[in-house]
Amino acid sequence: LLLIGFAATRFVQRWLERRFLPRTGLDPGLQNSVSVLFGYAGVIIALIFALSELGIDLQKIALIAGALSVGIGFGLQSVVSNFVCGIILLAERPIRVSDWVLVKNEEGYVRRISVRATEIETFDRASVIVPNQDFITGVVKNMTHGNPMGRIIIKLGVAYDSDMDRVRDMLIEIAQAHPQVMRSPPPTVLFMGFGVIALDVELRCFVTNVQNAVITRSDLNFAILRRFREVGIGIPTNPADLKLATKGSTSA
Repeated sequence: LLLIGFAATRFVQRWLERRFLPRTGLDPGLQNSVSVLFGYAGVIIALIFALSELGIDLQKIALIAGALSVGIGFGLQSVVSNFVCGIILLAERPIRVSDWVLVKNEEGYVRRISVRATEIETFDRASVIVPNQDFITGVVKNMTHGNPMGRIIIKLGVAYDSDMDRVRDMLIEIAQAHPQVMRSPPPTVLFMGFGVIALDVELRCFVTNVQNAVITRSDLNFAILRRFREVGIGIPTNPADLKLATKGSTSA
């Protein structure tokens, strides 16, 4: 009877994985978790029926299991906690497969959510297994949940003799020319203050997809440097750094 129960559970699991769950529109992580939970439930039910057929008193087994669970529970607290947190993740869905998250100094894309742990693929293609408890009890930053929009801030310094109105107009024009930069809210340029060797400026703009923010920032940096060189706007360098670089090149 136990083997029949295992076989029936496995058969239904395969049907769920191949036929039913793909049609529900649920994300792959949730589909996998539903299948795993059904497997656990099926094994437990099959085991109970098998013990009943053998004439074993289930009440006595329940008492023994209850006594053992007290001692075992202390050693399995983290496992049970991760299991419960996994169910909470599946129910509330604060993270989903393909979300870009930052948790416990680990940053990357969510690849799989199971009832015990969540797999994250970092930007260097490493696979990190994070216990589900960290997603519930810790601080999690989700870059793409609900809204893929992101913001870019580019800080730079311009020479003191620069025409700041012209600098502002050029930076806004450069940002608006990039296809990833959003028109609403529009790009803004802020005059942040008077630095030791330069006037401090920030270009702030929003991109349609935060996953393209790094490439967009690089494109804007290239465009800003190119335009400033064309019109003669200087970007001052720390004199101490320049002096060290000059000495190094001379000695070489």
